[in-house]
Amino acid sequence: MLRDDGEADIYLPPNEMRAVLHKDRVKARIVRHDRKNRPEGRVTEIIERSSNPIIGRLLQESGVWLVAPEDKRYGQDVLIPKGATGAAKPGQIVVVELTEPPALFGQPVGRVKEVLGEIDDPGMEIEIAVRKYGVPHEFSDAALALARTLPDAVRPTDKKHRIDLTDVPLVTIDGEDARDFDDAVYCEPAKVGRGKGWRLLVAIADVSHYVETGSAIDIDAYDRATSVYFPRRVIPMLPEKLSNGLCSLNPNVERLCMVCDMLVNAKGEVHAYQFYPAVMFSHARFTYTEVAAILANTRGPEAAQRKALVPHLLDLHDVYQALLKERGVRGAVDFETTETQIVCDEAGRIEKIVPRTRNVAHRLIEESMLAANVCSADYIAQSKHVGLFRVHEGPTPEKKDMLRNYLKAIGLGMSISDDPTPGEFQQIAVATKDRQDAQQIHSMLLRSMQQAIYTPMNSGHFGLAYEAYTHFTSPIRRYPDLLVHRVIKAILNKSKYELPLLPTPGEAEAKLSKRLASRVKDPDQKPKKASADQLAWMAAGLHCSANERRADEASRDVEAWLKCKYMREHLGEEFGGVVTAATSFGIFVTLDAMYVEGLVHITELGGEYFRFDEARQELRGERTGIRYAIGTRVRVQVSRVDLDGRKIDFRLVREGEELLTRAMKDKAGGRSSDLPDQERSPARKTDPRGDERSGRRTGKGAEQRSGARSGNAAGNSRTAKSPIQALKAAVKKSAASAGRKQSKKPRR
Repeated sequence: MLRDDGEADIYLPPNEMRAVLHKDRVKARIVRHDRKNRPEGRVTEIIERSSNPIIGRLLQESGVWLVAPEDKRYGQDVLIPKGATGAAKPGQIVVVELTEPPALFGQPVGRVKEVLGEIDDPGMEIEIAVRKYGVPHEFSDAALALARTLPDAVRPTDKKHRIDLTDVPLVTIDGEDARDFDDAVYCEPAKVGRGKGWRLLVAIADVSHYVETGSAIDIDAYDRATSVYFPRRVIPMLPEKLSNGLCSLNPNVERLCMVCDMLVNAKGEVHAYQFYPAVMFSHARFTYTEVAAILANTRGPEAAQRKALVPHLLDLHDVYQALLKERGVRGAVDFETTETQIVCDEAGRIEKIVPRTRNVAHRLIEESMLAANVCSADYIAQSKHVGLFRVHEGPTPEKKDMLRNYLKAIGLGMSISDDPTPGEFQQIAVATKDRQDAQQIHSMLLRSMQQAIYTPMNSGHFGLAYEAYTHFTSPIRRYPDLLVHRVIKAILNKSKYELPLLPTPGEAEAKLSKRLASRVKDPDQKPKKASADQLAWMAAGLHCSANERRADEASRDVEAWLKCKYMREHLGEEFGGVVTAATSFGIFVTLDAMYVEGLVHITELGGEYFRFDEARQELRGERTGIRYAIGTRVRVQVSRVDLDGRKIDFRLVREGEELLTRAMKDKAGGRSSDLPDQERSPARKTDPRGDERSGRRTGKGAEQRSGARSGNAAGNSRTAKSPIQALKAAVKKSAASAGRKQSKKPRR
């Protein structure tokens, strides 16, 4: 149970959960603490029943209709009366509305509200996810009606009081599959003071011109807060007429925009900037691949087709290099991590999973957008206007300790201070970039930081090493950017933007007071009371932050579903992989060729005790010394796929024999616990997730048993011993013999 006051979660045992469901609001009292001092509670009152529908599969068992919830956090099946199944058939995925809540001695009862279709229908995973996570996926009739009244092109009246930039060769640079274009760039050499520099223009789609505050489109956009991206499908924040049409900076058409016009000096510092509304004309729609090819070879075929624009791309590259140099000076963190992309066929099946590669064009656009975002935050801060900042705070004391212990355990020889700077993290990243385990170390550094949030209280961006930062560059797909545009326009007009969205009474105020209190350095000093305006902005920030998390969770859920369906076709096959997380209950392995992760449960690791070393993030066999550390290379067999639970199970094969052989040699030479890391496990890679990964927590201790004791191992029932069993027996015999010899020595 999640507490409203933010304190430790309360565990509710199964008997306490019989009368409640996931997302119900209850009152509970703590009745005891377990051996790890975690609170266990008892429900005393049900305050509010969740109104969320339940999605699941319709089943018929012994003449009784019921729905098994797809979300396993609902611990009970829902009974469906005979007349409440509608047109649904057994096995179909349905949406259920509860008519009777659960009771201590009775299951919940409901009726079928909507039939989604068969489990294997194309796109079913997305239909489930949007309902499971409450993602708004249908625009209101009022919003659609209002969108139809908007023009198809820029009108003459729309150009009033705007700078005409149609003759400036602004271009968009996006991915091959991009459908909406909300940013365009242009660069030219310029004199900055007495030295050389550049004039950099970042033009962003002016969504605020068409989406008025409080309109039906605005209400829907606020409710969504962000576009949600799935493989093959996007649920946009704005109606398609705006997101792909009127607001999108499509090539060869006039579009309204808000411009951040910057002068950047040779050191990569923004010497001056200004904001203004403008009308632009995109001279080209570039892709990242195309721009990277042009920059790599200005005499190649790609450059020949864009001859007039090549000089401006070279200027963009020059200013990018200067901005990149300044990034290094301020010590911003730049981690090397691997992102993957799922490639699907027309039927929605995964064809392949490939790593996303970032080239110079990606980085060029990224640095340009960062510069514009920083100018936006500075402009709002200097004007003393209330607005939303993108805040990323440094690591908590607990995460600092975790990171220090990890760096010490792997013998890196570098650590962080009590009050670390982003530069310290970057120094570790640079020092380890050529190691085999660099990606895992960088992931551990990233994991030690907090998540970024939207808030009107600026406390800087730790990871990017900025004193103030916000989001200005994507108003088509992010609501906070739209709010920032409105604030900047208000400042330009010497007025104040009033946020009409009111917070939930009491809730935002409590969270705001708590957040203010956490920033007070003197415990005797009382935080200032927030104004109604600040409370409204705080509520908007909390709403946008929460829905950003919601979108991420829904996207991950769909990807996990697709990967499970993909791996069902490979049951029984063997693959090479690397350990990407070690926990007290097993190891998670990511396959080399497919970038799919699964669990090798501790019971599959062999018949002995394994101890989980949290600092080193590894499992170690107490008797043989076998180590399964993050980065260890293994070979596994796909043994089980649970589509409903989004879980893939692997079985360790062959690689265990090699590890055991090495452990035997180490023990024979007396080196089982004294070897340096690079000799004790191959290619150690580290992953920050460990046993804190979502859905992988366990109440068991760090010391685990991986099956029966060695004398009763599961393999003993077989008539012939496998090679690995023979090796285990040899190790056991050797250890027993060594024990007898040691027992004869006198104690000192």
